[in-house]
Amino acid sequence: MHTDCIFCKIVEGNVPATKIYEDDDTLAFFDISQVTKGHTLVIPKAHHENIYTLPADSAAKLFSVVPKIATALKETFQVQGMNVLNNNGEKAGQSVFHYHLHLLPRYEESGLYGPLWHTQTTTPDFDALKTYATAIRAHITDKP
Repeated sequence: MHTDCIFCKIVEGNVPATKIYEDDDTLAFFDISQVTKGHTLVIPKAHHENIYTLPADSAAKLFSVVPKIATALKETFQVQGMNVLNNNGEKAGQSVFHYHLHLLPRYEESGLYGPLWHTQTTTPDFDALKTYATAIRAHITDKP
């Protein structure tokens, strides 16, 4: 764990997050920015800066749960599509240097950047996020 990494602090329980999935190796929680309703981050609990430093076994564990989480988001929010995004390096837009995937549910909006993607500037509705997390957890299963 890196003491200056916000995601490591979330893993350790030192920074609050609205968690929707957790096992020994992986954690999924709502992105504080909520670019779209249900915007979720999926991370390995072990600190790896980016795709280039992510060991194959960590990637396998992480990616083995992504379909479960994505399906739960789809069933909970009746999404019309989903972007699965990963930025590696500052030039690619990575702002937190702990490997993570964005699961970005899509509804009626089109395009990816511009008015849709923005930096969080207001306080999120944490009560709504907790309600969403409870609903999503009910949809996470071990089915493929």
